[in-house]
Amino acid sequence: MTQQAFTQDQPPQDQTPAPADQSQPPQDQSQAAPDQTVAQPDQNQNPPQPDASPAQDPPGRVARLSYFNGSVSFQPGGQGDWVTAVQNRPLTNGDNLWADKDSRAEFQVGSTAVRLESETSVTILQLDDRTTQLRLSQGSIVVRVRHLDDEDHFEIDTPNSAFQIQRTGEYRLDVNAAGDETDVTAWKGRGEVTGGGDSFIVIAGQRATFTGTDKLDHEIGQISANDDFDTFAFDRDQHEDKAESSNYISTEMTGADDLDEYGHWNYVADYGPVWTPVGVFVGWAPYRFGHWVWVAPWGWTWVENEPWGFAPFHYGRWAFIGGGWGWVPGPVVVRPIYAPACVAFVGGGGFGIGVGVGVGPVGWFALGPREVFVPWYHTSRVYVNNVNITNTRVNVTEVNNVYEHPNVAHVYANQHVANGVTVVSHETFVNARPVAQGLVKVDDRQLADAHVVRAVAAQPTRASVVGAGRPAEVRPPAAVINRSVVATRMPAERTATNIRSETPGRPASARMEEQGTAPRTQAPVANNRPAAPYVPRPGAAPRSMPQAPQAGHPLVRSAPPVQERPEHNQSEAQKFSTWQQHHNAPAPRDSHPSSSGHGGKPKGGR
Repeated sequence: MTQQAFTQDQPPQDQTPAPADQSQPPQDQSQAAPDQTVAQPDQNQNPPQPDASPAQDPPGRVARLSYFNGSVSFQPGGQGDWVTAVQNRPLTNGDNLWADKDSRAEFQVGSTAVRLESETSVTILQLDDRTTQLRLSQGSIVVRVRHLDDEDHFEIDTPNSAFQIQRTGEYRLDVNAAGDETDVTAWKGRGEVTGGGDSFIVIAGQRATFTGTDKLDHEIGQISANDDFDTFAFDRDQHEDKAESSNYISTEMTGADDLDEYGHWNYVADYGPVWTPVGVFVGWAPYRFGHWVWVAPWGWTWVENEPWGFAPFHYGRWAFIGGGWGWVPGPVVVRPIYAPACVAFVGGGGFGIGVGVGVGPVGWFALGPREVFVPWYHTSRVYVNNVNITNTRVNVTEVNNVYEHPNVAHVYANQHVANGVTVVSHETFVNARPVAQGLVKVDDRQLADAHVVRAVAAQPTRASVVGAGRPAEVRPPAAVINRSVVATRMPAERTATNIRSETPGRPASARMEEQGTAPRTQAPVANNRPAAPYVPRPGAAPRSMPQAPQAGHPLVRSAPPVQERPEHNQSEAQKFSTWQQHHNAPAPRDSHPSSSGHGGKPKGGR
């Protein structure tokens, strides 16, 4: 990656109004949501006016619902309807997940995996280029973090404490049904727990228990033998570790580890490594078997049916090679920028696709290698450059040429591939209906002559936001939904309900280290560094110390300042010494991920 990719070019001047706030879902299916993407009056309209600053750009990553088994429910944005989970649904700020009795789920963010045990409630409080902040109000999760930069902040907030992950590793958190006890297990890594006016360090090999709310009681114990949930998580780890695809793409590309099971890699002249899916049937084409949903702030977002489809449909490009489709991932970077769908929409040619009609059919095709993706959502020019150069081999000059000249007809290879363009009715598109069941037949000559348009004349409905899931029969108990949690920093305001703030002080474990009671093997070391060159995250701000919430924020209270208490420090030192003596004894059988048995990867399902 060159620094040229992040040039702060000035945006072209045009008369297109900037889209209004797109974060609020529509109120019902009968009325289109206000302040959403508007139709373009003609093909000569300029692209949306970008922001002056990248600070307002959408995040470069999302979470992906990668696996679930049993009864798992999903609530988009933390408001309104609960629906059954749909595999590959992108998850972002405010989204809630509930794994009911005898159920499990998993979501991924790049190389990080979060697994949910039965009767577990998790909310994504904040997910952007530098921050991952989760709310665990009840239940058990196993979190595996394989990449963490110095500026990254990873926090899990529970009803009585906040756990900040400080190193790559594998952790388990358990919150009891009453919400007054949190257990933190660290197989590998290191983290800090804050709550009750104090802070504590948890290191590899410890299981720490925190009870109480306003004041925490802290106990340190040994890690017990693996239970069924631990084994499930470790089996998933082993599958990820063996992924051949990591030789060709970044492990920080969400969904990359699923490719090996469903396809193979070949080297193709002029493209480089190309992944080809196996088992697809005659007539298959990219972006045809799935549905569209509305996910703020990106707007229209593709959700694929293929279990392997997340990476190929949100990164890279597709090419028609030797009579079949292959996916070209583009350059290997530390973290490619997520796109809601790497497609171009089409209109004109006599069939009125999404051009000033609003109720006409909608058509699209997969972008090919070196073709420029022009976002239909509000972005800066820096974002437009980065979302392209991290996903295909194209330079900033080529991106500018397409973006700044909307009146010039550009040739798109896949628009002219037989059966390469998909067209559906307006109703199928906006109501998250299966695309393959709602195809509209359009003459091939009309499709070849259709213009590429930069906005879709389709207003989202509530069905667009909720997606394809059925009304859920199970959801978290009201006491769990409304339970507040402790946080060291405030997430985005629209997701910051039921949060109270704690300001970390000097951890008790750190004070013990100063007294020489901590083991030497746990001395601080730097986080792991990627082998590939570092790619800056557009719009990312340097990490700062947590700040107390501003006055008047709902359901948030400031934590009392941490005070030095000599008797407390002595007690913690004794606990640590006792743990260390037992830790040096032979470990229980199957108490570490490396000792768990090999197992096949469970398949996703409903």
